[in-house]
Amino acid sequence: MTWFSSPSDAADRLGATGYLTDAATATTTYLAGALEKPLLIEGPAGVGKTELAKAVARATGADLVRLQCYEGLDEARALYEWNYKKQLLRIQANQGSDATWDETHDDIFTDEFLLTRPLLTAIRREEPTVLLIDEVDKTDVEVEGLLLEVLSDFQVTIPEMGTVTAVRRPFVVLTSNATRELSEAVKRRCLYLHLEYPDAEREREIVVSQVPGLEEAVATQLVAMVARLRELELKKAPSIAESVDWARTLIALEISDLDDDAVNATLGVVLKHVSDQERAVKELRLDRAGR
Repeated sequence: MTWFSSPSDAADRLGATGYLTDAATATTTYLAGALEKPLLIEGPAGVGKTELAKAVARATGADLVRLQCYEGLDEARALYEWNYKKQLLRIQANQGSDATWDETHDDIFTDEFLLTRPLLTAIRREEPTVLLIDEVDKTDVEVEGLLLEVLSDFQVTIPEMGTVTAVRRPFVVLTSNATRELSEAVKRRCLYLHLEYPDAEREREIVVSQVPGLEEAVATQLVAMVARLRELELKKAPSIAESVDWARTLIALEISDLDDDAVNATLGVVLKHVSDQERAVKELRLDRAGR
């Protein structure tokens, strides 16, 4: 399968799904498909890393298989595990038969007893698939070792069954918020893309494209306010998705001017921590006398 025919094709088709790209993002996305290389995307939370993988799936008609990473993730949740209870029941059911242990082993270590997890699921699929390994930096370093065989050879080795090699290689996207340094072994196997928050003009384009009916003047005010919020030392800076949510909120409330009153009334849409809201009020000198 040819994922995209060129960088411009990638930009056009991703844009048609609502994901606006710059030249570097479009080129790297095209190359990930053309070279069949995993794509590692790093950057702060909320800049569109996960959304890019979803947009690739939408643009190409592929299914999305997602591995959400977290501390404590292990092989049984990432790759596969055996249904031990069902295997035990089969062994008990065969008690008294003349089956040898080798025959019993071959009977219980089959697809019938295999519980596939996201990595193995994506490798075994024959349909076009986007494999999203989300927030890989949240896992333990040891988990990266589980990924290497998938990232380099697009295969998974199951000791009891052998090696499962992808019939159709998935489009693999790894995302990282850069909370820790990933191993060089993982990085060597991937193309690399760093995403930052877009500039004001690009974010305005994104917001306007996602929120039909938003007045240009309000969109400009909103993007400028979001940029000011991101300059503050907040626990969680507003994401692009939250900028879009804020715009939809203004439409719903029929607000045509993002003045202090409007910001005060809707600040919870973009800032989800009380301390962040208090800092914003103080640093931006918002008037809350009427609240």
